[in-house]
Amino acid sequence: MNASPPYLGFGLGLRTCYFEDIIQTQPDIDWLEIISENYFVDGGKPWHYLDQIKERYPIAMHGVSMSIGSTGEVNFDYLSKLKRTIHRVNPAWISDHLCFSSLGDFNSHDLLPLPYTEEALAHLSERLRIVQDFLERPLILENVSSYLTYHQSQMTEWDFLCALHHQSGCQFLLDINNVYVSARNHGFDAMDYLNAIPKQAVAQIHLAGHSDFGSHIVDTHDQPVCDAVWQLFECYAQSMPRVNTMIERDDNFPPFETLMAELNQAKALAPMSWRSHG
Repeated sequence: MNASPPYLGFGLGLRTCYFEDIIQTQPDIDWLEIISENYFVDGGKPWHYLDQIKERYPIAMHGVSMSIGSTGEVNFDYLSKLKRTIHRVNPAWISDHLCFSSLGDFNSHDLLPLPYTEEALAHLSERLRIVQDFLERPLILENVSSYLTYHQSQMTEWDFLCALHHQSGCQFLLDINNVYVSARNHGFDAMDYLNAIPKQAVAQIHLAGHSDFGSHIVDTHDQPVCDAVWQLFECYAQSMPRVNTMIERDDNFPPFETLMAELNQAKALAPMSWRSHG
């Protein structure tokens, strides 16, 4: 399953604090991305607003707790809830993170990177097949930021992603902020990473902020997109066919107009061809 999602343009992460702004002002946004798990309930405030919003805007679904890289049994209870939500939302595409967050009964509530080994590659490819067969939909995987590496790793993260794409057809949600965070923390060149990923493997881009502590930086997604990430995006985009791109903010939420200004900055930095939906 490797069908590419439709090109929709430039979007925002839909968060509860912006429900009223979007419904009342109907801003010029091409699409919105929801956190899948927030809609596993049958009703309530999230669905009250989403049912109105999705009448006007295409919706993508982004999960945070699938833990596809886990070595435990596949969580079919979770996948059943996700599948029911997919049927109700009818999203343009679905995504989650290339990571693990649980080990047995332990849940770290964090997105932990995998060791980049042939064994992990085979394991992840098989898990991806199982998940996609159950959901009957392709699953796009996002690169996570990292603060440690494994002695066991046999390849770079970008070589691992390339191998996963060639082996499974998997496409990726490239979070350029996450690439920058990992590059700073581990001392590699972020453009080497971005340029290594096959162009046809990139289905979506996230742009977000982080917290800089000097000796290391942390992917907090609670700050504006920094100049270095904007520069990475602009440079990377020039060599790419158009890619669905969005601004992601998960905490410390600014006025809605501030996020719209960031979205407009992304449009301005992208090639002109990205601004056409035809």
